[in-house]
Amino acid sequence: MLHSVPDIALRAGTTALLMLLAASVLRDYGGVVAARLTAAFALGAVTHVVTYVIGPPAPLPHWHPPLLALSTGNVVVFWLLTRALFDDAFELRWWHALLWAAVTAFSFVNCTWIATSASNARIAIIAGNLLSLGFIILAVGQTIASWSADLVEGRRRLRVFIVSSAALYGGMNAVLQISMPGGEAADIANTVNALVLACIVAAITWSMMRVDGADLFRAPSGIIATADAASQSIIVEDSPAADKKLLDALMRLMAEERIYRHEGMTIGSLATKLRVPEYKLRRLINQKLGYRNFNVFLNDHRIEEAKAALADPSQAEVPVITIAMDAGFQSLGPFNRAFKATTGVTPTEYRRRNEVRAGV
Repeated sequence: MLHSVPDIALRAGTTALLMLLAASVLRDYGGVVAARLTAAFALGAVTHVVTYVIGPPAPLPHWHPPLLALSTGNVVVFWLLTRALFDDAFELRWWHALLWAAVTAFSFVNCTWIATSASNARIAIIAGNLLSLGFIILAVGQTIASWSADLVEGRRRLRVFIVSSAALYGGMNAVLQISMPGGEAADIANTVNALVLACIVAAITWSMMRVDGADLFRAPSGIIATADAASQSIIVEDSPAADKKLLDALMRLMAEERIYRHEGMTIGSLATKLRVPEYKLRRLINQKLGYRNFNVFLNDHRIEEAKAALADPSQAEVPVITIAMDAGFQSLGPFNRAFKATTGVTPTEYRRRNEVRAGV
């Protein structure tokens, strides 16, 4: 399929912007998982810019199927990116790579063998785009689920903009590819699609350049406060009296009422209990205590309680799961992961080391 001059120009400009974004992010934050995923998503988007065609598929050049497969696999990167942008402690796992490889391989087979038959071409297009829509829905769901616990205001706004823009474009593109007939309508749709994509990429690139990169790509060590440290340093010299009063009230709830034990505790319910707007509490925990995630803030307090219980000789016979549940965790798995991420050892090993020190 021959592209019009405006279509080619728009694709070229979009490609240049995406490559600039990838290079900039890798240069400044290449050691951070979220930054690497951002760069990978931008480069994967280049393959979409080069390969997308709305309308019935024409005979494809030999270089097209591999790039189209990479373009489809990029929806997995998009889903992972929505997780990494929120969770500073997010780590890539081997099965993430396996999932990306499976989606990419499916797309390659779909394009190389299934779509080559005239009777199967429509089925191949629908299958590939439904797969993309599935991961877009997962990414949107992840963003909605994690939205309220994000304490970094700049990141909150930008995440919603990136995810909603990419999801709306991806959904629109998939629907057009599934439903659009050929002919002049398809040619117009390709040019309009190129214009929309160029505008979205330009807006995302501009927005990311305006936001402090540390808000988006801070490493896990960027969480500077723990529950124990925060409880000993709640006086902030430069904070207004109102902030100091709110901080005292917050830490009193944590230390005396142990409100972190409550099931389903959210920043909204905590703000209601403290009788302050949610945004003020979010800003306080982020800027005064150094936390970027409300769940990490709660878990640090829970882990401090669990550490004290595990080090207590009188509780040596209490099962680890009981200690975890008493501290506010709902199951053993998340407790073990959070505990090891904080202390570097499992709860059982932590208890054993304290028993050795105590000479038990």
